[in-house]
Amino acid sequence: MRLLLATDAWHPQVNGVVRSVERMAEAAAGLGVEPLMLTPADFASLPMPGYSEIRLSLVTRGRVLARWEQIAPTHVHIATEGPIGHAVRAACLARGQAFTTSYHTRFPEYLAARAPVPEAWSYAWLRRFHAAASGTMVSTPSLERELAGRGFTRLMRWTRGVDTDLFRPRGEDAGADLFPHLPRPIFLSVGRLAVEKNLAAFLALDLPGSKVVVGDGPDRARLQALAPDAHFLGALTGEALARVYAGADAFVFPSLTDTFGIVLLEALASGLPVAAFPVTGPLDVIGGTGAGALDTDLRAAALAALAIPRERCRAEALRYTWSESARQFYDNIATAHALGPMHRAARPPNGAALPRPG
Repeated sequence: MRLLLATDAWHPQVNGVVRSVERMAEAAAGLGVEPLMLTPADFASLPMPGYSEIRLSLVTRGRVLARWEQIAPTHVHIATEGPIGHAVRAACLARGQAFTTSYHTRFPEYLAARAPVPEAWSYAWLRRFHAAASGTMVSTPSLERELAGRGFTRLMRWTRGVDTDLFRPRGEDAGADLFPHLPRPIFLSVGRLAVEKNLAAFLALDLPGSKVVVGDGPDRARLQALAPDAHFLGALTGEALARVYAGADAFVFPSLTDTFGIVLLEALASGLPVAAFPVTGPLDVIGGTGAGALDTDLRAAALAALAIPRERCRAEALRYTWSESARQFYDNIATAHALGPMHRAARPPNGAALPRPG
């Protein structure tokens, strides 16, 4: 399998989409797949207004078709619905090429939080985008049910994983070494500092001890002004991030719009109990496991999480591996590709269908 893997989300962005796509590319060789990446690094781009970390690629279907001839993919997966995703989708439609997509992000809710755009309009646009795919991958059962209820079809399950070697418990003194002067307990939240992540709900909670926030984004200045007593550490990755997880006492996940929440798995793998609202993502990862507390009262959930044994959290995280995630991902692509395209190839002026790749 020579897989064209198209994504608008790529480095230097730090988010679950980038991590998921990167992990799938890393696992490809071991599964007999040659990944052929198409990312913003391949095109000129402009910073997204109000969010310069995200680059909007200046890409056309013609440029994608020219690249296609160079790399000759046998399979195509479109990870995002941005400029690159749209251009690759158009190229697939022109060539009669089957392709898969994945639904990572609640763009309708994100857009509605920033502009007066009805969610129904955005969902209609997304439904049309994914309808041409032979399969659309979703991360959780609750998201699958929700999208099916909105008219999305050919949905396929694709779970996520976590690096349990990096994210692990560090011993009882981990917090004392990392946060020697902060009052306990330490409530941690990790994520992009943007309005859709609902960090303000966490920062407004009346909790004992200290609040620590890891991440960066366009909402940072407002959030720091809102909670001057909270400790903002900026964006962290790798060992530095893993040590912060292991040194905290509870992980608070205030988002109402995430489709999964890889940070939930990172917290659990570190032995850190989770507090969250009972919504898609937390319901699927935490619900019924005893590894966290879900409540419409986020303060009650945060306090309840303090009583959860760290061993239970770690045990739950061990159920999620990137190797299993990759197996699911590539099996889905093979299955969907065998169904063939869900659309007809475009036709050039002479009426002959454009050739399909081998």
